[in-house]
Amino acid sequence: MPMNRPTAVALAAALCLLTAACDDSSSDVGSRAESTESAAAGTGYPVTLDNCGQKQTFEKAPSRVVVMNGASVAEVSTLLALGLGDRIVANQQKYGMSEVAGRTEAIKKLPTGDVRLNDAYDIPRESMIGLRPDLVLSVTTYGFDQKNGFATREQLRKAGANTYVSPQGCHDDPSKMTITDSYRLLRDMGKIFGVGDRAEKLIAASEKNIAAVANKVRDEKKPKVMVLFSNMSMGSNDFSSVVANGIVNDILAKAGGTNAFEDTARTTFADLSKEKVAATDVDALVVIGYNDPDPAAYAKKLLKEFPQWPAAENNTYVTLSDSMYLGPSNDLAVERVAKMLHPDAF
Repeated sequence: MPMNRPTAVALAAALCLLTAACDDSSSDVGSRAESTESAAAGTGYPVTLDNCGQKQTFEKAPSRVVVMNGASVAEVSTLLALGLGDRIVANQQKYGMSEVAGRTEAIKKLPTGDVRLNDAYDIPRESMIGLRPDLVLSVTTYGFDQKNGFATREQLRKAGANTYVSPQGCHDDPSKMTITDSYRLLRDMGKIFGVGDRAEKLIAASEKNIAAVANKVRDEKKPKVMVLFSNMSMGSNDFSSVVANGIVNDILAKAGGTNAFEDTARTTFADLSKEKVAATDVDALVVIGYNDPDPAAYAKKLLKEFPQWPAAENNTYVTLSDSMYLGPSNDLAVERVAKMLHPDAF
């Protein structure tokens, strides 16, 4: 379904959605940012992170966390995966579907802060300050932009709140994102909340699962895969929600596939005509459901519309949701896609 511009912009920036992120004037600070811990403090605090060029120091684990929307579920899913749901006083991220059993229900149960959202479907400045957060999470810097009616990072600092922009969110450019960024988000939250051991266990399990899948499909032919959001318009052409770059390509590579439309754009999304799509060989289809209750119906519609595709001849498609972009569950997407592309390897 078509999305209004604020939501579409936030989604594109988040995908991330589908963030290692923050830059200073000369290098990728996010990729090399490290926390400093006080050996004298038995709890490991204070902890300092350099996030988008700003130092954020935590004297203790946050207890009043606000999660901004950004058309993402990466941040709230990461907190839940780390067992930190009880720290959230207001969550605006929701997706309606997940590859992880119970996650959708867990997100629905979180408090929203009972705030009236602005035109960007997120928490305006006055309401944010009124929530008295000690940590605010945003997918990108968009969530701290004064022009959009949001509280700035400086305003929140003065109100007693630290802030965090997720990987690749510093420049709102998820086109360079990889699975490593999902691990970065886990590690940073682990440091901030003093649960680094939990974060490392989740990362190790994910890496082990992905390595096992990648090993099984290592010598297989790499089919060309089309990845797009179902029933969503984000541009001027018929196919404006086709993913060209970002974390999706890393997932496809580890699953033994390639992106059929990787060369059609430098940005995260390609805005393609029906003719361009029809002229491209598509061996398999990955449909990401976002606020669409039946993405499988959309996949079947596409396969019927383009019967010349090898994907249509073999009915090769899979529907996924939150595991396909930034978040703690990329290993599930790698496995599901790999089993679709190379069923005989499993």
